[in-house]
Order: sequence, then structure tokens, then C-alpha cells
Amino acid sequence: MRLVRRGILFPSLGYSPSGPPLILVNICSLTEGPRFAEPIPNVTVALGRDASLPCVVDNLGNYKVAWIHIDRQMILTIHRHVIARVSRFSVSHDNHKTWLLNVNQVQQEDRGYYMCQVNTNPMISQVGYLQVVVPPNIVDSESTPSSVAVRENQNVTLTCKAEGLPTPKLSWRREDGQPIVIDKKTKVMIQEGEQLNLTRITRSEMGAYLCIASNSVPPSVSKRIILDVEWQARDHFGYLTKIQPLKWRFTLLFITRV
Repeated sequence: MRLVRRGILFPSLGYSPSGPPLILVNICSLTEGPRFAEPIPNVTVALGRDASLPCVVDNLGNYKVAWIHIDRQMILTIHRHVIARVSRFSVSHDNHKTWLLNVNQVQQEDRGYYMCQVNTNPMISQVGYLQVVVPPNIVDSESTPSSVAVRENQNVTLTCKAEGLPTPKLSWRREDGQPIVIDKKTKVMIQEGEQLNLTRITRSEMGAYLCIASNSVPPSVSKRIILDVEWQARDHFGYLTKIQPLKWRFTLLFITRV
């Protein structure tokens, strides 16, 4: 018997009970079944953009490729047909070899594992991951209002909350480029973190403070907070006068001579 396997002949001998060995020739063609030519890459896409996951299959023949979103347990496509009732999904192919799952205007719920499956027996499959990143957004309802007033020599804490994926990093700086006075011994140009703690505020520290949120997904965003410092001073008559930035209160003393 001779087997043809990938173009190679494998001879075998048969035996006759009454004579020399017989050479049996039986030519078989063994074809390979479907196999994945390369793994599905992990894909990262920004919220609202388009993404594609490729599944490359050799020797597909009459078998069919299906795409499944594992996290939602949802069959998306089978062969050239879209099964899911989500219009943002579509499928395309290149000569029945590279099968692309296309996701338009990606949403956060599209994040997760996707399976490419071929209906052989037994079934073969491979998995890729779609990561959806979200630009930073400052949550005003959980942050300090855009204008704050505090009396001189008191402490104040400015808070800034942000959301996004990856988790945004927050930093503070003064709009006028002056250093931030954390306390009497510490001055910094930039302070990291959700909160900016200022102790024993003085008039020189009033002004605009910027909270900047960034997470490597453009664009970065910022919130502007105006810090007003109120103080009291004595006029040349010895009376206390309360002063606010851009707002002046005067105590007037009238002297009459008899």
C-alpha cells in the first residue's frame, strides 16, 4: 500500500500465500482540516471609535466561522450572517481566510472576551480581548464648587473627582504659575491626588487653582476653582474692616466739632 501524505509516498508490502510478496498500491489523499493561522490579538479602542477583531483560518473548506461575545453570552455572527440584534456589529472576510468582526462606535458594554469558533467535530476555537478605554471626565457633583471663600489663617481642602478607564490621575497647580503653599514649610508647583489640603491660608494664596485629570486617553480635562480669602484689617481710626477680594466694605467714621 502506498499513502500519499503531503506529496510523500509511503510503500507497504502485501503477502501472497503461494508466491512472492505482492506490492499493494492504494493511493490516498489526506487533506488537512481547518486550523487557526495566528492568534486573535488583544485590541484596545477608545469609547465611540470603531474596532475590528481578526480571526485567520487556513483550510476552512465548507466549514463556517462564528463570533461569540463570551461576557454577554451572545452569538454575534455565523459565517456571513449577523445574528445579534445590534446594528453596530458586522462581519467581513478576505477569501474565506481572514474573518473580521467589526464593531462600530464601541460602547463600554462591548468590552470583554470574544471567541472565534469553527464548526468542526470537535469544534475548534480561540479567544481575543477587546479593551475599551474612556477619556477622563470630572464629576462636578463630587468635586469642590468652582468658587470657594475662606477666612484668613483657616484651613481649606479642595476636592476633585474624576472617572474614566484607566483610572485618571489628578494633579493640582495654580493658574498664575505660582507655587502652591501646602504649609509654611512646603511649596510645590504641582500636587498630586484628589484633594489639595491648604493650611493657614493667607491673602497671597487666593486665586485660581486648576485640577487636571489625565489617563493617557485624550483629551485631558480640567476644573477651575477660584479661592477667595477674606481677612480683617484695622483702619487708621482703629476700626476693623472686613475685606473680600474684589469686594470692599468700609466702616466710615464721621467726626463733628461743636
